[in-house]
Amino acid sequence: MRTLLLLYLCAYTAWAQDNLEYDDYDTDGKSTQAKNNTATVDARGHRPLSRGRDTYSSSRYTPPPIGGSGRYRGRPTPAPVGRPQAQEKEEQPESGGCTHASEEMGVLCPNGCELKTALLKQERNVKASIRELKPHVDELSRSSNVVYNYVNSISNSLRERQRVVNDNSRVVSQYTDQVEEQHAYIKETVDTVFPSNIRVLQGVLDKIRLKIQRLEKAIQAQRQECREPCKTKCPIPVVSGKECEDIFRRGGKDSQMYMIQPDTFYPPYRVFCDQSTQNGGWLLIQSRLDGSVDFGRRWDEYRRGFGNIAFDSGKGHCETPGEYWLGNDRISQLTKMGPTEVLIEMQDWTGAKVQAQYQQFTIQSETSNYVMAVDGYSGTAGNGFLQGSLELFGENRTMTIHNGMMFSTYDRDNDNWTPGDPSKQCAKEDGGGWWYNRCHSANPNGRYYIGGAYTKQMAKHGTDDGVVWMNWKGSWYSLKAISMKIRPFFASK
Repeated sequence: MRTLLLLYLCAYTAWAQDNLEYDDYDTDGKSTQAKNNTATVDARGHRPLSRGRDTYSSSRYTPPPIGGSGRYRGRPTPAPVGRPQAQEKEEQPESGGCTHASEEMGVLCPNGCELKTALLKQERNVKASIRELKPHVDELSRSSNVVYNYVNSISNSLRERQRVVNDNSRVVSQYTDQVEEQHAYIKETVDTVFPSNIRVLQGVLDKIRLKIQRLEKAIQAQRQECREPCKTKCPIPVVSGKECEDIFRRGGKDSQMYMIQPDTFYPPYRVFCDQSTQNGGWLLIQSRLDGSVDFGRRWDEYRRGFGNIAFDSGKGHCETPGEYWLGNDRISQLTKMGPTEVLIEMQDWTGAKVQAQYQQFTIQSETSNYVMAVDGYSGTAGNGFLQGSLELFGENRTMTIHNGMMFSTYDRDNDNWTPGDPSKQCAKEDGGGWWYNRCHSANPNGRYYIGGAYTKQMAKHGTDDGVVWMNWKGSWYSLKAISMKIRPFFASK
């Protein structure tokens, strides 16, 4: 059976090769190249260059001519020509009465005739027996076929089981190799890598412990110093006035912290006066220097003000401004006393400086949510309050204009970005309180990023929430310093 199966497979393979077409043979994708570029001959040059129904004819094996001896012997020599001779009939001895089956054997004797009669009788008996045995032989033949088929199926089943066993053995061997590799890797990791990492982590832990100890000592020292109320070491200058311009005219020509009292019905408070920039008289209402103060505050804190007014750098007076917001109530009161101008100064991380100045700047009271109004721009930073971001166009630019906007904090949403929707609040996304539109071209109270450039991944909400002035440095550059100063506006100075 195996021999017959092998012969059948060989014959089928020869037929398949004889009838194989190019489209069926192309399994490596090179025919596509031949189709797209008929000028380039495929590396397998026996293939046609066009797809279609062309066929591929392989070099088939041609068997040699049959050899060996012929089927006939040599022809006999012809008899000499002459008169035919009559064959003499040989007389057989002891002639009997019946003729032998073979004529050459002559005539049988009487005993031979009896033998023939006996054989004929036995032939009739044997034929009857043969007819009786024939059904048994047929049944035996059918039984033999059934047994053969059963044995054949058992053999096929055994071969299939053997194949499955071999496959299982191969898979088990592969998994065994993988397990051994994993075991070797784990053993190496446990024996070498883990101890090394543990030593490194132990060193890091020791350093962290030292830092914790230092912090605990520093905290303890701060607690000792803070047992008594903190008192400023800066002496308050004798000169005071309604605002910094008034102080300047009364003789306060040094830039430092002063006491002002715009309205006699309210108590005085501290401010920082810049008495050197543009002939002085500037009152600092906002200052960002180093990120030491968090500007992500509530509405009430922006209303009252927060931060550090000034510091003493060793000269006996507070001549160094700190980071602070004066307070919306106070800014509103100062700007509503009369025409007020505002000067916004900024610096990047390379030391470059620009400014934006508005001759008119007014903040309304809390009843109107501190609406801002500005006009009369001049400067080098770009007119973001009135024109919006110059890198935007159309409605997108209009949405960044700050003039006419109400003040917003993360707990008091007054911007133009879907009012009332807590998921769409400029103050919450951009890090501080400001006169947001939808949302900004300037964000002086945003989050402080050291170094300038920052990314969406660094931002808390993925927005440009830094200390931004878009018309100078764009959306993704946070300024190093920015300040807002106001003073009464005069037509001539």
